[in-house]
Amino acid sequence: MAIAEQFAGLDMEQLIGAPLRAAADASTQLANSTADFINRVGFDREGKVRTVAFGYQRRSANEDGTSNLDEMKVDIPMLAIVPIPNLQVDEVNVLFDMEVKQSEKQEFGMDLGASITGSANLGFLKVSVTGSVSAHQSNTRSSDNSAKYHVDVRATNHGTPEGLARVLDMMAANVAPMLVGSTLKDGNGQELSEQARVRAERLKALRQEISQMQNRLAAAQDGLGNSILQMKKVASSQLNAYREIMSGLQNNAGQDQSDEQALAYSQTMDTVNQSWGNFQNQAGDFIKMIADSGNTPDGVSEMFSLKALNAEGNISDYGSGETYYTAMAAAQRSAVENQRSVSTLENDLFAKKAEYSDAIAGRTAALPERT
Repeated sequence: MAIAEQFAGLDMEQLIGAPLRAAADASTQLANSTADFINRVGFDREGKVRTVAFGYQRRSANEDGTSNLDEMKVDIPMLAIVPIPNLQVDEVNVLFDMEVKQSEKQEFGMDLGASITGSANLGFLKVSVTGSVSAHQSNTRSSDNSAKYHVDVRATNHGTPEGLARVLDMMAANVAPMLVGSTLKDGNGQELSEQARVRAERLKALRQEISQMQNRLAAAQDGLGNSILQMKKVASSQLNAYREIMSGLQNNAGQDQSDEQALAYSQTMDTVNQSWGNFQNQAGDFIKMIADSGNTPDGVSEMFSLKALNAEGNISDYGSGETYYTAMAAAQRSAVENQRSVSTLENDLFAKKAEYSDAIAGRTAALPERT
C-alpha cells in the first residue's frame, strides 16, 4: 500500500472536533455546577441569604469603674466564608501524530557450487581434504506503522464571579455585630454588690440615653445641612436667572451703550451678586437667628437682604414675584424646623450629660428613677 493511502480512512473532523465539543460541554457542566453550589449553599428555600451566626463576648470599661460584659452576635453570609467552585476550561490542545515507515531490504549471496577432494601422503601421515561452495540468495522486507493521539485539557478555578463579588460586598457593608445581652461587672470582671449594681445600672441607662440622643442629634444635623444646601442651590439658580437678564440687557445695548451705561450695568450686577454671595456664606447663621427668634416668616426672611433684578435692569428687594421665590421659601421653612430640632436636642443632650457627670461625681443624693 502506498504511503498516502495510509491516511485515506482518517476522519480528521471527528478527531479534532470531538475533543473540542467535549470541552464545550464540560464548560457548560462546570458553569451549572457553580450555579447549583451558589443556590444550594448561599440561599434557603425561600430565596433568602443563608447566614452563619458567630457569637463572642466583648468587655468594655465604664467611667464609674465598672465594666460591661457584652454578648455579641454577628451574622455572616455563607457565601462569604466558603470557597466557591468556579472551574473553567482555559485551554484545549489536540495533538495527532501519525508516522508510517516502510523499507525493503534484499541480500544476495552466491557460491560456486563446486567441490574439491584431494589427498596427500606425508611419510607416515595421510591427509584427505574435501570442500564445497554453494549459491545463497535472501530477501528482507520490513514496514512500521504508528499513530499518536493526545488531548490536553486545562481547567482552573477563576474564583468568585464578578457579579457575585459585588453582591457579597453589599452584604458585607451591612454586616455589623449586634448586642444580644450585657452584664455589669466590677473593674476586675467580678460580680457587683447590690448597691453598686443599682448605681451602675442607672449610670448605664444614662449612657444609653446619651448615646441615643447623640444619634438623633447627628440625624437632625444631617437634615439641617441638607436643607441649607437646598437653599443654596435654589439661590444659585435665582442668581443665574438675574445674570441672564443682565446679559440680555447688555447684548441689546450693543455698541451703542455709553460708558456710563456700561458702568451702571456693572455696578447693578455687583450689588445683586454681593447680596446673594453674602447669603451663600452666611445662610447657616441666618437660619439659626430666625430659629432662635421663635418667629416663622411666611416667605423668605428679610434678614437675608437679598436683591432682585427686573427686566429693565432695576434693583429691588427680593419678593414673591421672583422665579424661585416659592422654592426658596420652602427650603427656608425646612431649614428653620431642622435648626429648632437641632437646638432642642443639643439642650437636652447637654442636660443629660450634666446629669451623668453629677452621678459619676456623687453629687446627687439619690439617682432619679428610670422612666
